[in-house]
Amino acid sequence: MTSTGMLAWRVSELGEPRDVLRLVDVERPTPGPGQLVVRVLAVPANFPDALMCRGLYQVRPELPFTPGAELCGEVVAVGAGVTGLAPGDRVIGAPTMPYGGFAELALLEAAMTFPAPEALDDAEAASLFIGYQTGWFALHRRTRLQPGETLLVHAAAGGVGSAAVQLGKAAGATVIGVVGGEAKAEVARQLGADVVVDRHREDFVAVVKEYTDGRGADVIYDPVGGDTYDRSTKCIAFEGRILVIGFAGGRIQEAALNHALIKNYSIIGLHWGLYNTRNPGVVRACHDELTALAAQGLIKPLVSERLGLDQVADGVQRLADGDTVGRVVFIPALAGVGQNP
Repeated sequence: MTSTGMLAWRVSELGEPRDVLRLVDVERPTPGPGQLVVRVLAVPANFPDALMCRGLYQVRPELPFTPGAELCGEVVAVGAGVTGLAPGDRVIGAPTMPYGGFAELALLEAAMTFPAPEALDDAEAASLFIGYQTGWFALHRRTRLQPGETLLVHAAAGGVGSAAVQLGKAAGATVIGVVGGEAKAEVARQLGADVVVDRHREDFVAVVKEYTDGRGADVIYDPVGGDTYDRSTKCIAFEGRILVIGFAGGRIQEAALNHALIKNYSIIGLHWGLYNTRNPGVVRACHDELTALAAQGLIKPLVSERLGLDQVADGVQRLADGDTVGRVVFIPALAGVGQNP
């Protein structure tokens, strides 16, 4: 990194991450009013990063841009009007496009920046923001998950799914995790799932019905959509709640509202990003709660890979292809071969 430039992964045309991400020298960002620049300490891959590369995400930055939706960083400069943050502070947050997290430096809005939990290292702290905020809002604000209820989590070894497993256990729920493959099943067990279903070998509908004596799951956390959603309606409990988190499976399903009426369940959507503009105070309150849970050891992001910045294109592509478990985190200070946690 020079005094005027930095390394950053840039997307100049849309397509698969491996094809369109390029590591280039770019100008360093300068903080405007209410903004800050951080030295990136760690940045995880998220499915929205792959969707942005493809031009399929609801947020479509103007080309060229640097993806990287969340990070842990060290403040190096602050803009006018920024209070409570100073150079040297370790923080987490969502970068401001086009200066995303897959770079040596990133730009953040001060209002969207939070102290990094002391109980977590850089890679873990970087992975706390989007997945755990999404899980907390989904389970506590949107569905009011209660102790003793049964929570079914799809893609339980993925970024948002793994957070939902830990948050469900912390809330006193019984958690059934659905994954694809034995490696991911082992991750779900490590996260604390009470029952793990390998969808390649078992029918999750049958397992849920058997485990709950036919009652079904009280809350279903679905970041997959498509056929997974359709099947989930077959094992939702009376007065159950199905959370629509995303469509990683590739097909946006159409809900049969007559079925929701007949079986008396709720279909609940969650777009966590809206809270940052509609009710930012509750986002900060959520961060405080997550920090407390981390300090108590009740939640801890499972980092499966720690890679150098030079491995971003490959890592994001593998996540997009469903070939990763836990969180894949890039650490600019590392170079070359990835490391285990």
